[in-house]
Amino acid sequence: MLRDDEITRVLSVTAHPDDVDFASAGTMAGLVERGVEVVYCVATDGDAGGFDRQLDNGGMAALRRAEQTAAAKAVGVTDVRFLGYRDGSVEPGLGLRRDIARVIRQVRPDLVITHSPERNYAFVAPSHPDHRAVGASALDAVYPDARNPYAFPELLAEEGLDAWTVREVWLSGGPSPDHFVDISATIDRKLAALRSHVSQVSHLDTFDEFVRERFAQTAERAGFGPGSYAEAFQRVSTA
Repeated sequence: MLRDDEITRVLSVTAHPDDVDFASAGTMAGLVERGVEVVYCVATDGDAGGFDRQLDNGGMAALRRAEQTAAAKAVGVTDVRFLGYRDGSVEPGLGLRRDIARVIRQVRPDLVITHSPERNYAFVAPSHPDHRAVGASALDAVYPDARNPYAFPELLAEEGLDAWTVREVWLSGGPSPDHFVDISATIDRKLAALRSHVSQVSHLDTFDEFVRERFAQTAERAGFGPGSYAEAFQRVSTA
């Protein structure tokens, strides 16, 4: 597994605007603090989310792209890329694998953080079909697509994107986390990122308390001390 000093570039691959912030914004803030380059790749524009029924899908998509861009800046991330898939309709397949492999070859990350493709029956919210589809396709893009020079040859021939080997993947939201990141020092930035998603959370009066309680429970599960907060992942070596 990668040592901290071996992680210089990280790519987050998620389904919707706000997914990275719920799952790992505290971790991202900590990585940025250490000088790690972090890039976000978001498969959809979140056009099927939100609570303002006066907005059509196009208006909601533009709003949620702007919210994700603002949320990224709250933790120090300035490179956010949207793939433009329809919210609620993402399916694993060659097209999505190619699009994610393209971004991997562009960014050339040491570590990819994405959704678990497994359904979590103990806590079903992270197991949205789009999440599982993106997680599965991201794993396939990591291995074998991005590293295989014969996979999607047009990426090299037409775009000049050489093969790239991602050394490790962290999966969020799955049933078998085995790696916990202490985000006690960055919980306020995580909250700021989440509050940027006004269309998703502004109707929740006790949102901050909910977030703190949820990630305090994760810290307790990890065995961290009182007053701690943590995010959970399953680490996957690609060696």
